[in-house]
Amino acid sequence: MKTSTRLITAVIAVLVVSVTMSVLSAAQNVDAQEVAPSREKTISVTGTATSSVQPDQLNISFGVETQQKTAKEALDSNSIAMNNVIEAIRTAGVTDDEIGTSNFSIYPIYDGYEEPLTKRWTQELKGYQITNTITVKTFNLTLAADIIDAAVNAGTNRVDSVSFTLSPEKHMQLKDELIEQAIQNAKTKAEKALTSLDYSVVGVKSVSLSEFGIPVPTPMFNMAFDEGMAVRSSTPVFSSSQDVTSTANVVFLIESNQ
Repeated sequence: MKTSTRLITAVIAVLVVSVTMSVLSAAQNVDAQEVAPSREKTISVTGTATSSVQPDQLNISFGVETQQKTAKEALDSNSIAMNNVIEAIRTAGVTDDEIGTSNFSIYPIYDGYEEPLTKRWTQELKGYQITNTITVKTFNLTLAADIIDAAVNAGTNRVDSVSFTLSPEKHMQLKDELIEQAIQNAKTKAEKALTSLDYSVVGVKSVSLSEFGIPVPTPMFNMAFDEGMAVRSSTPVFSSSQDVTSTANVVFLIESNQ
């Protein structure tokens, strides 16, 4: 019985020593790998690509503001005016799919004054103001002047913005083209830099792409109108080309030609 117990104890001791040596060996290998310096040679280059493009989408934001003594009167007045505006821009060539409500608000209007005797500030409800704003997004850029004229002549008393920008479809197409050009530009820069050093590009270690930014919409103007004001028969509105830039940082693997 004592012999069996001694034998088991000896076996366990051997196993413990074996496992300990294996762990130490693995740790030493890891340390050796971490300490060993990397022998790969690299060059980091940033490539750029720029394209001047014509916008293909027209955005016009305009609306109607009305003020009456009661909320219902203000809403009824606003609805009549806005319906006239929508009908007018439809006649100008805008489809229902190109029209969307961007803002609708109703809030009370107060008139404040100081009471002569008590010197307290008092507010008196004077009425309600309703603002209903719609946005037209269309690919027909030539309709800009017609839409503005039709809307204002039909009752619009505020035009918040008129701008030209890229549609999502054109944005994606341009993004793919510029990314490819930016990477190729980075490669060309690297090859030119390595020529005098007698090195060559043999691979790619990493590629980092910048966020592709849509250019800021080209603003035309921002204006508001008094009640009853109309614009002339043809409002001049022009679009202009926009520069779009994309960048790519590429780390190339290089080797000596010698």
